Amino acid sequence: MKADFLKYQAQTSPYPLGMEVSHAVGSYIYDTNNKKYLDFVAGVSACSLGHQHPRVNQAIIDQLNKYSHVMVYGEYAQHPAVAYCKLLVEHLPPSLNKIYLVNSGTEACEGALKLVRRVTGRSQLISCHNAYHGNTMGSMSVMGFEERKQIFRPLIPDVDFITFNNEADLEKITTKTAGIILESIQGGAGFIEPQNDFLAKVKKRCEEVGALMIIDEIQPGFGRTGKLFGFENYNVVPDVVIIGKGMAGGMPVGGFIAHEKHMDLLSHDPKLGHITTFGGHPVIAAASLATLQEVLEKDYAQQSLAKEKLFRELLVHPLITEIRGRGLMLAAMTSDPEITNQVIFKCQDKGLILFWLLFEGCAIRITPPLTISEDEIREGCAIILEAMNEVMNEE
Repeated sequence: MKADFLKYQAQTSPYPLGMEVSHAVGSYIYDTNNKKYLDFVAGVSACSLGHQHPRVNQAIIDQLNKYSHVMVYGEYAQHPAVAYCKLLVEHLPPSLNKIYLVNSGTEACEGALKLVRRVTGRSQLISCHNAYHGNTMGSMSVMGFEERKQIFRPLIPDVDFITFNNEADLEKITTKTAGIILESIQGGAGFIEPQNDFLAKVKKRCEEVGALMIIDEIQPGFGRTGKLFGFENYNVVPDVVIIGKGMAGGMPVGGFIAHEKHMDLLSHDPKLGHITTFGGHPVIAAASLATLQEVLEKDYAQQSLAKEKLFRELLVHPLITEIRGRGLMLAAMTSDPEITNQVIFKCQDKGLILFWLLFEGCAIRITPPLTISEDEIREGCAIILEAMNEVMNEE
């Protein structure tokens, strides 16, 4: 299977991990040799309830037995999407009261960028250095990492960049700015949290000049950082929120959220201002609804903080310089990318799945399912420490 994988599927890197997957359940993935791997990555934060969660699986089966795709997004009222949007809005600030469902996080970003231009009539977009918001052309245009996008230029014009947590840069937000897009916690950059009310100061500056603030919750959202959404930790309510990854328990999905007076502008002048065939797909929406219900009812957001505390207590080692992040969005930092590489590969050999961050080579990604148990955390951390001891002894 691995040979066919390399031959017939386009690759994203020269050396993919290439695990041959047999099945997955709970916090574990099994390969075709029936070796089990404890999953500390959760599909890069997407499998928020672990693998094969019974409630999500049953919701998918039940919806498949009723109907699947019937019409392009926005024409028919379909219960899973309607019920999902209603429940989510009930748990958001009042100004975030209308949702556009799409197929992925990067598509949600595209829709949000279009929305702020439509609302303001302006063209300038501002993002952050080392930001990541997806990989389609608009999302790539606001990616703050030139090495990954130079070859694809020209991208969309009139995009400027500031440094996350640099208050002096906020003067770049002017009356020419349509919107600024920020992650509530910078992911690819190394799980960088906002400091000194930075997000609130960005929002204040936007209000002063009539620009809109977009917060990307694709990775921090749905309970991973101790709140339903990361921005709730930082005393700010954005104008637009982008969602994806963990919202459907591992199914492909995304969405963007804003006030109805703004979202309604996409329906006219011109009509069909943003369209998608499969956005709001009833099977995916059913999975999203089941995932949200489970996260809310079991209070996984609050549990993530207790689990963070356990990770921080256990992951103490000379090779770990710090633990960044919040909740179950954590990065164990080493002093050298080669150390990080060795630890990740050794842990996979020992049955623990870890991963990298996009732009910060020293970071070891730790983003397990929200459902991970304390015993599983202890099991995985013991493997990390064992691998680090081996790396240290080999030096």
